Amino acid sequence: MQEYTVCFIQRNQQLLLLNRIRAPLMGLWNGVGGKIENQETIEESVLREVAEETGIEAKQADYKGEVICEGTWGKLHLHFFWINLPDKFIYQTPVGTDEGLLDWKDIQWILHPDNLGIVNNLPVLIPDMMKSDNPQTYHLNYDDMGKIISVSINSAIHKIEA
Repeated sequence: MQEYTVCFIQRNQQLLLLNRIRAPLMGLWNGVGGKIENQETIEESVLREVAEETGIEAKQADYKGEVICEGTWGKLHLHFFWINLPDKFIYQTPVGTDEGLLDWKDIQWILHPDNLGIVNNLPVLIPDMMKSDNPQTYHLNYDDMGKIISVSINSAIHKIEA
């Protein structure tokens, strides 16, 4: 199973997100990241991906945990990271890249229940990752339509109401 990294870059109450121009997740806002290459640690992968996709040369990223997504389409294994930038860090957006469009988005906008333009697991994962200092293991189960039907965090199962 291929493993991936995803990183959320925070400045003040905003996250730098990427609106992807290709599948998977084409047209949706998400963190930056990608495949972990052979002989690469997850930490090396996330820092490389952040630099490649944003030009930001971070020295470290905080590990927030592993996310396992499962559905009829198979299983996806992700490692989530977080970078907190200084409040006065300057990064002008929007910026077009080979991967898509980078832009700062208010966290409240990202988490709004009517927001259909983001990857659907972000409202589940981001609040927990923001409040937890310790990495967690998240297991998300999806139905045939791609809707999250259950979430377990460190083995505690939370059913998603329809």
